[in-house]
Amino acid sequence: MDSRQRTVAKAIGCKGIGLHSGKTVGMTIKPAPADSGIIFERLDIPDSCKIKASFDNVIQTNMATTIGVNGYRISTVEHLMAAFFGMGIDNALVQIDGEEVPIMDGSSAPFVDLLDSAGVTVQDRYKRFLIVKNPMKVTDGNRSVQLHPSDELRITYRIDFDHPLIKDQSYEMVFSKSNFIREISRARTFGFLKDVQTLWNNGLAKGGSLENAIVVDEFGVLNEDGLRYKNEFVRHKLLDF
Repeated sequence: MDSRQRTVAKAIGCKGIGLHSGKTVGMTIKPAPADSGIIFERLDIPDSCKIKASFDNVIQTNMATTIGVNGYRISTVEHLMAAFFGMGIDNALVQIDGEEVPIMDGSSAPFVDLLDSAGVTVQDRYKRFLIVKNPMKVTDGNRSVQLHPSDELRITYRIDFDHPLIKDQSYEMVFSKSNFIREISRARTFGFLKDVQTLWNNGLAKGGSLENAIVVDEFGVLNEDGLRYKNEFVRHKLLDF
């Protein structure tokens, strides 16, 4: 495998609705120099602000991943970030005229298509890797994450919801670009009908609809086209991860 860094070969853009803000957002992805990482630039504010997609800049994880610096923020970055990772893109400038990445269809697939259309440029610097040398586990209530040394990136995800349709689901994948595109990228975000009013009352999910999320009532899926995968719920959680 060629372990050199990559960026998009040309600029490409899209428009869509913010899942939580409900506002129409325009976004353009442009090539960026090696070692720059993924940079978000807000164009809708005076003296446009750049925010690097780094765990150091994560400021909120309630219902979406939000990054920010100096009081400015970009929210719901996880599906686009998953597409960058899945497609092997290390460096890019994401220019956006709002505070939330468009939700598109609720998965990473539209962003994968965008990046595929833009093409890839291989750069003259090598990728950087974190190597897990010792096992570790982090627990928060009934949630936990474990890391183990491995010669490959193997991800196992398990969810357990008190709902007859979802219940206990698990999925394991050995990461590759083709596996990500085929098995993970099309899995959509999901929510429960009983929670919709509470989300609206808290200023969330204003742009949510059956066009960009799986909605589940007490008995089944409300989307006419049903599920894309039998276990689409856990696959989407793996996408978020």
